[in-house]
Amino acid sequence: MNAGDWDRRYAATDLVWGQGPNQFLVSELADLRPATGLDVACGEGRNALWLAERGCQTIGVDYSAVAIDKARAIAAKRELQVSFEVADVCTWRCPVSVELAIIFYLQLPWDKMQAAIANTAAAVEPGGTILIVGHDLENLTRGTGGPQDPEVLYTPEMLSGCLDGFEIVRAETVERPVEAKTNPAIDNLVRALKV
Repeated sequence: MNAGDWDRRYAATDLVWGQGPNQFLVSELADLRPATGLDVACGEGRNALWLAERGCQTIGVDYSAVAIDKARAIAAKRELQVSFEVADVCTWRCPVSVELAIIFYLQLPWDKMQAAIANTAAAVEPGGTILIVGHDLENLTRGTGGPQDPEVLYTPEMLSGCLDGFEIVRAETVERPVEAKTNPAIDNLVRALKV
């Protein structure tokens, strides 16, 4: 999907992904208190806003202008300071270093995904954390929802293999319950520290 497709999707409903933060963000980072953060492909900003509520100076970037407008409006209503930017995460480079970077459910062709990960990883300062969560390739055969194109699905090994200069803390498939579905979604989760 291109930016126009995502603009139409975000314009068609109040909130595409809901208000609360992703469950893996909360479970993985509950004890972490980063001073600075970056949310790549942030959509309507729910994860960036959660970080900001916890005192993290956060940048959220997405290539949907409609999503970013929504994120800015939510941040203003909740009186949260988040810097939201419209940009292509495959080419955009964060202007500052951050203690935490997250990429959640960015499903791109592999060459573009590698570029997005490389640009994101470059922004993480030594000792900082990167957390990547997305639809796993295994979701096609035993999971629910998500893209049905294997070209935009990955494994934890593929993602962690992109993180040179990082110590891998966790790289595995995880199950995520999907409302009104019998089968869970099969996601990948990679958490790493920059050395």
